[in-house]
Amino acid sequence: MNGQNRSNITPGKTVEIVLKQDQRTGKTTKGIVKDILTKSPTHPHGIKVRLEDGQVGRVKTIL
Repeated sequence: MNGQNRSNITPGKTVEIVLKQDQRTGKTTKGIVKDILTKSPTHPHGIKVRLEDGQVGRVKTIL
């Protein structure tokens, strides 16, 4: 499932995100959602979230 719809993402879900510094390479980081930072219901590049370890990025896939 892709991470463009805010309704699909809830705190506690395991996701793969792309960090700001990895946007050029597309390298993903796996983690558990702590906070949802994007307010709009959809975003073309993925909903921005904060993981439990503090990293912030845009959701590419929901696992």
